[in-house]
Amino acid sequence: MASTEIRHSALLFTGTAWLLLLLSASGCAIAGKDYKRPGLDLNEAWNNSIDGGLAHSSTETQDMVFWWKNLDDPVLAELIERAVQRNTDLRQAKSRLREARAQRSVVKAGFFPTLDAGGKVTRSRAGGDAGDVSNKTMYSTGFDAAWEIDLFGGLRRSVEAAEADLEAGREDVNDVLVSLTAEVALNYVELRMYQARLDVAEKNLLMQEETYQLEQYRLLAGLSDELATAQARSNMEKTRSGIPSLRTRVEQAKNRIAVLLGGQPGSLHEELKGCKPLPSAPAGLALGVPADVLRRRPDVRRAEQELAAQCARVGVAEADLYPRITLNGSIGYDALSTGNLFKTGSRSWSFGPRITWPVFQAGSVRASIEIASARQEQALIEYESVVLSAVEEVENAVMAYVQEQIRRDSLEEAVKAARQGVDFAQNRYDAGLSDFDSLLDAQRTLLSYEDELVQSKTAVITDLISLYKALGGGWSSMVPKTDTSISN
Repeated sequence: MASTEIRHSALLFTGTAWLLLLLSASGCAIAGKDYKRPGLDLNEAWNNSIDGGLAHSSTETQDMVFWWKNLDDPVLAELIERAVQRNTDLRQAKSRLREARAQRSVVKAGFFPTLDAGGKVTRSRAGGDAGDVSNKTMYSTGFDAAWEIDLFGGLRRSVEAAEADLEAGREDVNDVLVSLTAEVALNYVELRMYQARLDVAEKNLLMQEETYQLEQYRLLAGLSDELATAQARSNMEKTRSGIPSLRTRVEQAKNRIAVLLGGQPGSLHEELKGCKPLPSAPAGLALGVPADVLRRRPDVRRAEQELAAQCARVGVAEADLYPRITLNGSIGYDALSTGNLFKTGSRSWSFGPRITWPVFQAGSVRASIEIASARQEQALIEYESVVLSAVEEVENAVMAYVQEQIRRDSLEEAVKAARQGVDFAQNRYDAGLSDFDSLLDAQRTLLSYEDELVQSKTAVITDLISLYKALGGGWSSMVPKTDTSISN
């Protein structure tokens, strides 16, 4: 008899559940609206003139994924790979991604019934009018089950929001990768620039020291005057005064790279010592079109996922306007002794659906919908802002890269002319055909132009790196689908 009752209750529970699910599938609309990507009116091509090795054609995947390899610097490539493994910001972003994945699992658990098991022992004492006292011990155990039917899609919208949050977390990791690879490269190029400028200053200092010594000999021989000697010394000391600050910048750049790699400041000093050439720019780079930015840049993709999540949360809020149906059931045993606890007579059970419908909430439900709608609007505005900023960043990077190449080429010609000027001034001074001021001016001009040329060559590379970053390069290779630490 007892087993028959249990079977009947189980059949009733199952039948009711299937009935409600069929009603949900056939006659009830899901709260909220499905997400649709907003349309943006972007230009079909970039505004700036495409020169300096740039092209409108679609960017090759490998050129963007491993863009730093285009700079032909093995040391830089190794530093970036190490940074991807150890950088603290990237590790933190991966941790946030794991949190988002776990949160999605929590939300998805709402699709399934809950089952709780419990038991208790109660000791009671009661007295009567005749002064008699009775002591009782009650033993209870049982199971409680509940299952909320997602009739109007509130739970499904919650899962959509959690999925979008998870995708946003993935794009956050990708965005950190884009920034990290660019940051390592920029600091590395900056290091090589300061080392090159330091080398230029030290070489000019040696030349100026030789000139100063020569002037001292000429002064002793009566072939020069004290003014020329003082000018030579002033020129020499001015160059010497700039060397300590350049050395400081070299050490600071090394420390910054070490921290980006997740290491202690000073850990790369020996590895990065010595003046090395600047990385070289590739012969060409395909930019693609503005619409490619939406597909490639992680910050744009993240902003879109955040918009999708807010769209789903509007549906979650709207679902609170409709009734909720929960199937509840329980099976329990109550007895005065453990020996009788699981006998037929001590069994009890209950089952039935529970319907709740907010009739009066003083406008709080509709206010919650308004809040969710306002946040969706804010997310849309943020998405549009991120897209416009991304396009602006590319336009600015293109202009800077193209124009700096023109400046670099002019400075190279200026340096060639300045070196010839120093040679002519030295020869004329040695022959007594010009005064010492002409030689000093020529030397100062050469030092200034050489220093500017180093900075311009550096600017060409840093502008190129900024362009790669603006185009969203440097992340997909670092997040393979087989990487279980940051993928599904």
